[in-house]
Amino acid sequence: MSVKNNPGGENQTVPVMFILLDFNTREFQALFSILFLPIYLVTMTGNILIILLVIIDQQLHTPMYFFLGNLSCLETCYSCIIMPRMLARFLSEDNTISISGCFAQLYFFGYLATTECYFLAVMSYDRYLAICKPLHYAMLMNSKICIVLITGSWISGSLFISFIIYLVSQLSFCGPNKINHFFCDLIPLIRLSCDDTTLVETIAFIISFLGTLAPFIITLTSYVCIIKNILRIPSIKGKQKAFSTCSCHLTVVGCFYGSLIIVYVLPNLSSLSNLKKLFSLFYTLLTPLVNPIVYSLRNKEVKEAMKKILTMLSKSH
Repeated sequence: MSVKNNPGGENQTVPVMFILLDFNTREFQALFSILFLPIYLVTMTGNILIILLVIIDQQLHTPMYFFLGNLSCLETCYSCIIMPRMLARFLSEDNTISISGCFAQLYFFGYLATTECYFLAVMSYDRYLAICKPLHYAMLMNSKICIVLITGSWISGSLFISFIIYLVSQLSFCGPNKINHFFCDLIPLIRLSCDDTTLVETIAFIISFLGTLAPFIITLTSYVCIIKNILRIPSIKGKQKAFSTCSCHLTVVGCFYGSLIIVYVLPNLSSLSNLKKLFSLFYTLLTPLVNPIVYSLRNKEVKEAMKKILTMLSKSH
């Protein structure tokens, strides 16, 4: 902590770092590290494997797998923002993070979380075109449109969080420096400010709402149309095949948006803080793990690509 003089001549204690409170269960930190480390390693391995398969195998050079490759790239980066530092804290018992490190973590978390919302919307729109407009799919989802959609998603996520970070950076922090979370999330951070944060919280809520509501509506609308179309299929096998194609995406969407709603829509009561921390694990830890499993590792084309690569590697040795 450092001390500075304010205009009124009084001293203010200004934190030079923050303390992350994690789950307030020091006795279980070793258990958490044993549990979270394998999940982190599997998440990284699975997503990196998908990226390599999409790049190497020509049969996976389609819009759907182009989007999957980008999603896996996002999840790889997403996993590196929070999990390594959390695991290091469990092992070293050092819960401190610098102010600049906290702001950087908040930026990249918000950036990738918002971008993922748009990715899920783009992928749902892709599945809508493939199932509901199959004759026009190649024209409506050509390579140029795919690049525009993905580039727009990456840029949108950056724009939304950059404005929020600018607002938070204008706040003054003094006194308490304990963030009641396992990473630098927006609300727990601005609660430590000694300024009136009402305006910042309102603007940040509106921006976050717009950044997540629009892609959520696109995703929801796409799947309503898809389900309506599937119900018109006469054969039971046809319906089952179509539902299995969409069920993976819906699993990820439900896990991701469901946990976001619980964490950010429920009232900010102290009695709910541990519950919110628990559900925060869903979109910070479990969603990046679930994506490679339900999207690709269960996919027939991906399995064939993996067999092909393994066969090539075994022959080369």
